[in-house]
Amino acid sequence: MHRRTLVALAILAATVVATSGALAQAKEIRIALIAQKTGPLEAYAKQTIVGFYMGLDYATGGTLQVAGKKLVVIEKDDQAKPDVGKSLLAAAYADDKVDIAVGTTGSPVALAMLPVAEEYKKILIVEPAVADSITGDKWNKYIFRTGRNSSQDNAANAAVMDVPGNVIAILANDNAFGRDGVKAQKEFTKKARIVHEEYLPVGTADFTAGLQRIVDKLKDQPGRKFISVAWSGAPSPFGKIADLDLKKRFGIELATGGNILPVMVSYKQFEGMEGALYYYFGIPKNPVNEALVAQHYKQFKTPPDFFTAGGFSAAMAVVTALKKTNGDTNTDKLISAMEGMSFDTPKGKMTFRKEDHQAMQSMYHFKIKNDPAFAWGVPELVREIKAEEMDIPIRNKR
Repeated sequence: MHRRTLVALAILAATVVATSGALAQAKEIRIALIAQKTGPLEAYAKQTIVGFYMGLDYATGGTLQVAGKKLVVIEKDDQAKPDVGKSLLAAAYADDKVDIAVGTTGSPVALAMLPVAEEYKKILIVEPAVADSITGDKWNKYIFRTGRNSSQDNAANAAVMDVPGNVIAILANDNAFGRDGVKAQKEFTKKARIVHEEYLPVGTADFTAGLQRIVDKLKDQPGRKFISVAWSGAPSPFGKIADLDLKKRFGIELATGGNILPVMVSYKQFEGMEGALYYYFGIPKNPVNEALVAQHYKQFKTPPDFFTAGGFSAAMAVVTALKKTNGDTNTDKLISAMEGMSFDTPKGKMTFRKEDHQAMQSMYHFKIKNDPAFAWGVPELVREIKAEEMDIPIRNKR
């Protein structure tokens, strides 16, 4: 066969392959799911991933399709490294041709990813990274967040802890999550006194020196004394705090929010402790949470955890938005659909605030019960703190 004929046939074959590939992709909606599958927040990431798949299944009635298009999820591990997260998101948009990205677990990595979404003009749904700056001064219009932010955590905790006569020392991660959280806690604390801030790196294994500085600052203070812990990742400080028996020795109590169930095992030693949390499987009463709990028990023989609900919520947001656009993944159409959009989650209804795309949501005032039927301290509901009760600032400057 003539060389020109061979070349022409090769070009034709390549065109057919490219066309069939493009047609196949046109029938798909591609979603990047970026999480810290290795590193101190590994447990959080694994829960998010499980919840996301369960949410897609629930939201699509088991079809994993929207408007006749198959939902294809591409998982990526950012390894807790901002530069890795940034490059993974760029590759997802440029090489994997994803239409929407979801992630990531840690705030430092999430912050590095925000400009990438703006550069590629593609949606990034942040779940579960918490730092206020994500939907604050580092925000851009392509960013939506289903996870709660530091202000929501601290507005809820202030509803419990901000009482005249309370004296507080804070223990927090020395990163964006911890420092944004402390900044918000100070902003929402109007009546209690904050007398010390202690920052320790994620991955800290020995909390002795940091806790001793806190004890020295608190032990002689008048009033009701608390260590307020805003900590993410393993190891956690709660076991060490329990070992020190601070309430008996110095009258110092623990105050913290919710956490994953393995961490809340140590909460059994703090019966009566009050705080505010994002999610506990036994608290919300709605059909979505019932479905999540039932499916999780069926698949894993255990209840869903803190970040499982978050992954599920992110999936509900993705499918709700795609249904509104009838499967159209044009970014401007998605933004238009998602601004002000309400969607069902295991926590009940959430709504993306138009001004900064933060999901407005309920939080829960709890009191710990040491129930022998459970391996962890059970957070019993005192009351639901509804979204409209919390005055969450709009922090973006755009």
